[in-house]
Amino acid sequence: MSTAIPAASEAPAGHGPESSTTPPARRRRRGKVGRDRINRPATALLMVGALAVLVPLFVTVNMSLKTTEQAVDGNAFSLPSPFTLSSFVEAWNLTNFPRGFAISIFITVLAVAGEILISALAAYAIVRNWDRRLFRWSFFYLLAAMFIPFPVVALPQIQLTGMLGLDNPLGVAILHIAFAMAFNTLLFTAFLRTIPLELEESMRMDGAGTWRVFWRLILPLLGPMCATVGIFAFIQSWNDFMMPSLIISDPSLQTVPVLQNMFQTQFSNNYNVAFASYLMAMAPAIIVYLFAQRWVMSGLTQGAIK
Repeated sequence: MSTAIPAASEAPAGHGPESSTTPPARRRRRGKVGRDRINRPATALLMVGALAVLVPLFVTVNMSLKTTEQAVDGNAFSLPSPFTLSSFVEAWNLTNFPRGFAISIFITVLAVAGEILISALAAYAIVRNWDRRLFRWSFFYLLAAMFIPFPVVALPQIQLTGMLGLDNPLGVAILHIAFAMAFNTLLFTAFLRTIPLELEESMRMDGAGTWRVFWRLILPLLGPMCATVGIFAFIQSWNDFMMPSLIISDPSLQTVPVLQNMFQTQFSNNYNVAFASYLMAMAPAIIVYLFAQRWVMSGLTQGAIK
């Protein structure tokens, strides 16, 4: 005796009776909702923000490629005719750019390496010893330090660095590490909370100590956040003007931003030389950010969720 199978059971799984009566065009429109729609207000704001960055950058590059006569004609958007690199050569020689560039690189490299290493060690100690009062209050102390900007304590820092013989680029790099430690530790702490403790316990069962666990396991896992902190540290150290100008006592050991300010009077009548100098100063920061920007958002988002 044969058993009749209901017609509804022959329908594919996951499709209700409504799907059989819904027109195909309507189903396609439903599938595209949220994927192909354009957020026009957000797009307009992004375009305005992009223009606010690209237009000044275009003017800077355009003016730096002009001659002195073309630079003072009052039309910043006119293309240079002919193109010339003489303004870069003049700015290079006027500010002694190689020396200032080397000093800025020295300070920036020390600041980036020190901020990543010291902040990562501090965050690892705080997160793994959060149940101890000393480490917990140390974290709160660092958070409180975020509300103390450098200008507030500038005078004591100048006196201390002079007494210790750190009124030089090395002292500037140390101060960069100290003043950025609070924010960097906060970022590393948020990221470390997402790393399971079981990974460390498995290494410790194999005989690994604390230092080996940090260098072999924790630090590689902190790669995205290290890149984020490194980019922030590079941009902040490279563009810093106030701290080197106040701490470094020898004018011959000043950084690129300070040298530009020192030679501002020579740039007053030579706009092409001024813009060429500005372009050479900001080119390293732009290049580093373009090559490493994809790690910034990945590091921040991975540390924001658990």
